[in-house]
Amino acid sequence: MKKIAKAIGILGLSLLFAGCGNNAAKTETKEKAETPEELTIYVVRHGKTMLNTTDRVQGWSDAVLTPAGEEVVTAAGIGLKDVDFQSAYSSDSGRAMQTAKLILAENKTGSELNLNTDERFREFNFGTYEGDLNHTMWQDIADDQGVTLEEFMKNMTPESFANSVAKLDEGRDEEGVNWPAEDYKTISSRLKEGLDALVEAEMKNEGSGNVLVVSHGLSISALLDTLFDDFKIPEGGLKNASVCTIQYKDGEYTLDKVNDLSYVEAGQK
Repeated sequence: MKKIAKAIGILGLSLLFAGCGNNAAKTETKEKAETPEELTIYVVRHGKTMLNTTDRVQGWSDAVLTPAGEEVVTAAGIGLKDVDFQSAYSSDSGRAMQTAKLILAENKTGSELNLNTDERFREFNFGTYEGDLNHTMWQDIADDQGVTLEEFMKNMTPESFANSVAKLDEGRDEEGVNWPAEDYKTISSRLKEGLDALVEAEMKNEGSGNVLVVSHGLSISALLDTLFDDFKIPEGGLKNASVCTIQYKDGEYTLDKVNDLSYVEAGQK
């Protein structure tokens, strides 16, 4: 009888501890579920390129970074070196990929990351204006809108810019010879789709953390314009290697900083 009682006692204790363990696991799971997961997305504009230097239209066409462009991006990378990135993305344009790799090369954990490229983060496609002088395209847009070039530059929005280029480009080239210029709806849709897909993948695989995204001046502006009603393009546009930070939490995007050059400045010191 004593042996049976002892066995029953041991079994009871085992069940008690097992129950405690299950309760602890349930509590931990519940706490984890109740803890909101949050992403900080560091969106960086690529460094200055050879086509930027010669003041040429550069959308889907591409050029490598200049030595000065590499230097500024490297400084940004040094400024960002302590940010623990869990993933890195860029458009599939060479200048964006080159920028991302230079930033990751300076990052403490960057060597552990693979660069994910996504064509949805490309710059606007300017159709037949690709490779032309920026001034020519800008003046054509101003004329189309019935304003002076100065007025256009001062009041430009990503939407008016893209739609004007798409309108002016239509019919200028034989169909199928070149990619037509994109209108704002096309551009904003692909950018938002790309960001949403990124967030979904990160939340599913990694959870909370920091993500690097390298894109392009007008595309970053269009993305922020799509997400945030009060966004305005900074005077002169987003600077090369500048950082915009977006917070994602509870299904909502929040804009933190725009055109932030503090990382470049920190890396230059």
